[in-house]
Amino acid sequence: MTSDSTEQARLQHAARRHLWMHFTRMAGYDDHEIPVISRGQGPYVWDSKGKRYLDGLSGLFVVQAGHGRQELADAAAKQAADLGYFPLWSYAHPSAIELAERLAAYAPGDINRVFFTTGGGEADESAWKLARQYFKVTGEPTRYKVISRDIAYHGTTMGALSITGLAGIKEPFEPLVPGSVRVPNTNLYRAPSFLDVSGDDGPARFGEWAADEIERAILREGPTSVAAVFLEPVQNSGGCFPPPPGYFARVREICDRYGVLLVSDEVICAFGRLGDWFGARRYGYQPDLITIAKGMTSGYAPIGAMLASDRLMEPFLQNTTTFLHGITFAGHPVSAAVALANLDIFEREALNAHVRENEDAFRATLSKLSDLPIVGDIRGDGFFYGIELVKDKTSKTTFDADESERLLRGFLSGALFEAGLVCRADDRGDPVIQLAPPLVCEQEQFDEIEQILRAVLTEAWSKV
Repeated sequence: MTSDSTEQARLQHAARRHLWMHFTRMAGYDDHEIPVISRGQGPYVWDSKGKRYLDGLSGLFVVQAGHGRQELADAAAKQAADLGYFPLWSYAHPSAIELAERLAAYAPGDINRVFFTTGGGEADESAWKLARQYFKVTGEPTRYKVISRDIAYHGTTMGALSITGLAGIKEPFEPLVPGSVRVPNTNLYRAPSFLDVSGDDGPARFGEWAADEIERAILREGPTSVAAVFLEPVQNSGGCFPPPPGYFARVREICDRYGVLLVSDEVICAFGRLGDWFGARRYGYQPDLITIAKGMTSGYAPIGAMLASDRLMEPFLQNTTTFLHGITFAGHPVSAAVALANLDIFEREALNAHVRENEDAFRATLSKLSDLPIVGDIRGDGFFYGIELVKDKTSKTTFDADESERLLRGFLSGALFEAGLVCRADDRGDPVIQLAPPLVCEQEQFDEIEQILRAVLTEAWSKV
């Protein structure tokens, strides 16, 4: 056995014995190896055996600027040498101050305050806690409920999980935090049969109905009990649901009418995924709170944040009022320094503009897959797409649970990876393949994605 194969065997043994992977069926690796990714460059990663893969999911919707950016590693090293750690509990440090100032400059409207976290779930948790305390200190203590959409994912901490609309990942931890209410999402492909979504104005009618469902939920619950509405610009879970025309304008109008806060969960959508700093800017709506994480450092260090409007901050500037919440590693000096360097790359290389200039080409390339009988819908914006898989294109018949299990976990996930594409085959809603490649990708990578998907989906159809 060579030294390389010995090391491979050692890693496999150690991983099986000690590593508990997230959202992973651990028994699934009883009969095959755990993939070990050891390095990356640009839009590609390599496993520990030297095989190359196109990272079609940016790790986990994270690596916006691509892998192997030496200047991000250098920024981390320099900051660690200067100040490796200090908390934001009644103190500040330069990298957190500078990053907060920069994020406020990018944010829409009067969103000028930044409360750092270490990730996206913590950011959503913080937003719900702020909404509840804000209404208590402003004389509306009965407002505690939140409204979110069916199948939407907002995190795994107990509050964020309560907001999440995925019953399957909530059931093991119930009872959860009370006060979370669900409304329909914006999956136009699966619009209710009683709605006429045909014609050029069909999507707008669907959007009006979906927004009005939020109003109906507020009225059912009692307007004085509802604190916030949590929405992603493009909903991730379920396979990339963009907002229909007029949807967010209508939602903003409803929130204003009933005094409800609008939270834009941009943990995935911010930092170029949709070709702008924030999805709220792309779609032209003004939230009260924005939650962010993932792409802020392109994944080179963990960080998240809740961005708040001046109105929400105002009562906490009075007397002894304090937002009674904090996280030890939030706004970590090293992570903040990496985020600043990452944003420098965004500006220097115009990554937001690059996405806008290439999104039509990405869409057009993926649309070639529409000729496959298994492809029902291709949807998304920017560099963020979902491909819904069906048994019958005409009737839009989906796969049942057993069929989906065999198709996605029994074949597609492994086959796509083996073919050299990292993406996500997901059935938390209807079966979809999700794509979110690094923002540095160009036509060469679009073609590679399409070719791999075409080959693997064609084989998958033969197994249906």
